[in-house]
Amino acid sequence: QVQLVESGGGLAQAGGSLRLDCAASGRSISTYIMGWFRQAPGKEREFVAGISWNGGTTYYLDSVKGRFTISRDNGKNTVYLQMNSLKPEDTAVYYCALNSQIHLATISLPGKYDYWGQGTQVTVSS
Repeated sequence: QVQLVESGGGLAQAGGSLRLDCAASGRSISTYIMGWFRQAPGKEREFVAGISWNGGTTYYLDSVKGRFTISRDNGKNTVYLQMNSLKPEDTAVYYCALNSQIHLATISLPGKYDYWGQGTQVTVSS
């Protein structure tokens, strides 16, 4: 079993920055695809960013490209989401998740992720 715990959320002003951390325990995440998703009030959960097991390949939701950066430190068993130039529409609960599939084609598919964190709230004011 693996446990994922997100932290780093909070209140930011438009144009500001936050860094989300996802700390994993129970087993190493070093062989797995990892992803970040978000869910705003009244909206479906959506893929935000994903990263291959060694960090060599990343994918992003179009609306966050150039603003958000996903990274990982397998030695610390941690995944990060650096969020810059925040906008009010980025307001959501952000979730970290682990994908046990081999193929990167599944990276944006929430149904392929086996473990999820509890989420951390990000609120961006104008």
